[in-house]
Amino acid sequence: MMLKKLRFNFSSLFGLLLLVLCVWAIANELHEYNYRDILNSLAAIPKSRLSWAIWLTALGYLVMIGYDILGFSYINRSLTWNKIALTSFISSAFSNTIGFALLTGSAIRYRFYANWGVSAVAIAQVIAFANFTFWLGMFAVAGFLFIINPLKIPTQIHLPFATVRPIGVIFLLLVAIYLIGSIFIKQPLIIRGQEFRFPSFKISLAQIAISSFDWILAAAVFYAVLPSNMSLSYLDFLGIYLLAMFAGVVSNVPGGLGVFETIILLILSSKVSPAAILASMLAYRGVYYFLPLLVAAGLLGLYEIKFR
Repeated sequence: MMLKKLRFNFSSLFGLLLLVLCVWAIANELHEYNYRDILNSLAAIPKSRLSWAIWLTALGYLVMIGYDILGFSYINRSLTWNKIALTSFISSAFSNTIGFALLTGSAIRYRFYANWGVSAVAIAQVIAFANFTFWLGMFAVAGFLFIINPLKIPTQIHLPFATVRPIGVIFLLLVAIYLIGSIFIKQPLIIRGQEFRFPSFKISLAQIAISSFDWILAAAVFYAVLPSNMSLSYLDFLGIYLLAMFAGVVSNVPGGLGVFETIILLILSSKVSPAAILASMLAYRGVYYFLPLLVAAGLLGLYEIKFR
């Protein structure tokens, strides 16, 4: 018990330290600018681009519903699509923005699905399946991009690689192992006392397709609000976005806040002013994170009022 507490405290302390370092790095990049430069850059984002970002966000959260739909298919359980859609959207909006998925998105899934007669074991399986699918798409898209279009890693990150190509190879190997396992391993595996069963090859491919599309749409939302005078193709930006998101998610900082921004700034600051980049980041976070969170909070409130 004490060991678990120490691990949790160390993880929290590490996340806090990482956040402080990232805030320092962002402040260092922006020391030549004041808040008016950022506000002016934010106001300069065309309304048409913001509109595109909102529509892409809506499509992205619609795709995320597929995580739970596939999860119920994996455990051979059925639930009406509207209940799955409501639960998936609210849990995704909360966990994406606030972080700590076990305390936010997972808790919401337990509350909703349990009310509709789904057992605790089945809910846990759906949650684990959805979380694994999230990573599977990241590994597939990032692995492919990092190999065909290897991005140079900023020296400030202090990784043992000059480019992301070795990371891409590792990611694709993990995806290949998972697909091979879904074809040949039919018996459940016992990992740390927990039973794990590979899904069918068809479901595995659907996992990769849905999660990959989710990541592609998320990057497209950010790309839509970037300065129009920046010469950067979407594929090049997608690689940068995936590297920053991977670092942000692994850091355990809520929403990758600070870590994500630092990597984006380090890589793109040579192409356009950091103030303009930060303005785009604010627009992206507002559209992709906080707008869905407001809608999800409203839906959660309506649900509680109606049924409680």
